[in-house]
Amino acid sequence: MRKLTLLSWSSGKDSAWSLYLLRQDPAIEVVGLFSVMNEQANRVSMHATREALLQRQAEAAGLAIDTIKLPDPCTQEKSDAIMGGFVAGLTARGIECIAFGDLFLKDIRQYREEQLKSTGIEPLFPLWQIPTVKLAEEMLTAGLEAYISSVDLKKLPASFVGRRWSRGLLEELPAGVDPCGENGEFHTIVVGGPMFEKRIEVAVGEIVQRNGFAFADIIPKN
Repeated sequence: MRKLTLLSWSSGKDSAWSLYLLRQDPAIEVVGLFSVMNEQANRVSMHATREALLQRQAEAAGLAIDTIKLPDPCTQEKSDAIMGGFVAGLTARGIECIAFGDLFLKDIRQYREEQLKSTGIEPLFPLWQIPTVKLAEEMLTAGLEAYISSVDLKKLPASFVGRRWSRGLLEELPAGVDPCGENGEFHTIVVGGPMFEKRIEVAVGEIVQRNGFAFADIIPKN
């Protein structure tokens, strides 16, 4: 029996590549996605992804998506309670695993494992400890297409936001910046790749700076 799995969907390249890898695992059946959103902005935090674009991504992946909206501001206790309620309902749906696109951040992995420890749901980390130079090359070779939707201005200039994540862009990254943005240097929104049945047409809209970050509005067309 294949394990029914829900994938944490950030809307970026790492969660998209996780979907691609999980679908190649004969022991796993990905049956849906879920995204955590800022309730006030109605967007995925840090990625700044519009809900309409999330829905387009889910359609392109051929999967249903759940959106979990957190208030802003939101305490850790409130966040844990909302997420705990969501996870509690998954067992009734037969969900056996939740997959995450984490790479190296041990504290994040430990937090996720702790949150799921007594639920009966197994956490999966399909990208865990894959070297990011290798990972970026694999993604790009396979045709994954993504746009940089936010950058940390302490680590990258605002000129990088709104650009397509590509080999050319990677060559321009300052020394010490991870090619996958694993240290929070940047976040992406995926619009195409082998995990999608069709490419999503988008336009790059307004670019704003807020709280030390630059954000590009990635807008789905039609």
